[in-house]
Amino acid sequence: MIKQRRKLHRALVEKAPRLGVVRPTPLGFQVSVRLHDGQTPDDYEDALEALAHAWRVHSVRLLSWQPGRVTLAATLVDPLDTVTALPVLAEDLLRVRVGLLDTGTGFVIDFRTVPHWLNVGATQSGKSNLANALIVGLAPQPVALVGFDLKGGVEFTPYQARLSALATERGECARLLADLVGIIKDRMALCRQHRVKNIWHPRLPAEVRPVPIVVFVDEMAELFLMADPDNEKEEVAAVATRLLRIAQLGRAFGIYLFVCGQRVGSDLGKGVTALRAQLTGRVCHMVNDDETAKMCLGDMDRRAVAAARQIPASRPGTAVVMGADSRWHHARSVHVREEDAEAAAEQYAHMTPSWSVLTGGPALAVAGGGELDAADVEEFAEPDLEDLPV
Repeated sequence: MIKQRRKLHRALVEKAPRLGVVRPTPLGFQVSVRLHDGQTPDDYEDALEALAHAWRVHSVRLLSWQPGRVTLAATLVDPLDTVTALPVLAEDLLRVRVGLLDTGTGFVIDFRTVPHWLNVGATQSGKSNLANALIVGLAPQPVALVGFDLKGGVEFTPYQARLSALATERGECARLLADLVGIIKDRMALCRQHRVKNIWHPRLPAEVRPVPIVVFVDEMAELFLMADPDNEKEEVAAVATRLLRIAQLGRAFGIYLFVCGQRVGSDLGKGVTALRAQLTGRVCHMVNDDETAKMCLGDMDRRAVAAARQIPASRPGTAVVMGADSRWHHARSVHVREEDAEAAAEQYAHMTPSWSVLTGGPALAVAGGGELDAADVEEFAEPDLEDLPV
C-alpha cells in the first residue's frame, strides 16, 4: 500500500481591476476602481507604471481613495513640457504658484500651510531657479526677505534691494540667526500680552501683527562643514542650534525657512538630521547621489526616492515634490531668468522692511541674548487648536 501526502497552497493570482465610469479630463481621464478582497490602495500605487503601459498613456496617478475604492487619474501627455511659458503668480499672502504638477494643477508653495521647505538639487538642476521664482512671487507682498548665501553672496546679492538682511559668511550667519531668535522672543512677548499662541490668531489686532519673514538659505552644507574642528566646532554648534530653534518655533511667529543645498547627508552632523525633521515641504531635483535623495524624501515615501533618481539632466526645473497633501508629485518650476528676478527686487525695493526696525537694533547684532529658555519653547511648541487663518 502506497501513501501519498499532498499539501495545498494558496496561490495569489492577479485579477483585472473592476473599472467604474471613465470621466474625461483636460489632460486625459479619471476612473474609479473597486478593490478586490484583500487589496489596499498601496497595491495600486505599486502597479501605476504597469497600468500606464497597459493603457498606453503618459502616466497614471492614484488621485484619491475611500474604503473599497480608489480613483485613478491618467494623463495622455506630459503637462510639464509646457510649464516654461507660465508666469509666476502670487496668489495670496505667502502663497506663490511657481510651476505645474504632473496632474496639470499648479505647483504652489504656501508658507501658511507648509511653513518650512527643503530644496535640494545638483548644479544646473533648477534648484536656484526655484528660489528665483519664489523671490519674484514674494517681492510684491508685504513680507521681509532674509538671505543666507554661503557662496560668497553670488546667489542673493543681485536681489539685495529687496532683502532686509544678507549674510555671506558663517560668522555673519551665526549673528543673523541670533537676531532672528531675538525676533522670536519679542514676538513671544507680544503673543503673551494678547493671550494668543501665534501671530495669525484672530484675537491679535491687525495693526500690531508683525511682518512675516521668509528666510532663504543657500548651500546649507557650508553651515555645517568644518575644516578645523578645534576652532570651528563651537561656531557650527551655535549655527545648528539657532537654525533648529527657528525651524521649531518660527511658524507660530511668522518666520519661514526655504533651505537649499546641492548635497544633504547625515554625515554633515546630527544637526542636519534634526533640521530635516522640521522641514515639512520637500523638493528634490536631479541629484548626484542616493544619500541626498534619501535624506530629502526617504523618510516620507520610498517611491519618491526612486522617482527622483530617474530625473534626467535634460529637463532642468523638474523635481519630485511633497507638500501639503503628503503625496509625491513630479513638478516643474517656471523658468525665471536672474535678470527678471533682479528687476522684481529693484521694482519692489520700497517694500523692504528695515532690519533695524524688525530687530530693534542694527543688522547682524545679537538681540535679546540670542537664545531661548526651555520654558519659552515649551509654552509655544504645543499646537493651538484655535489656530485659524485670518
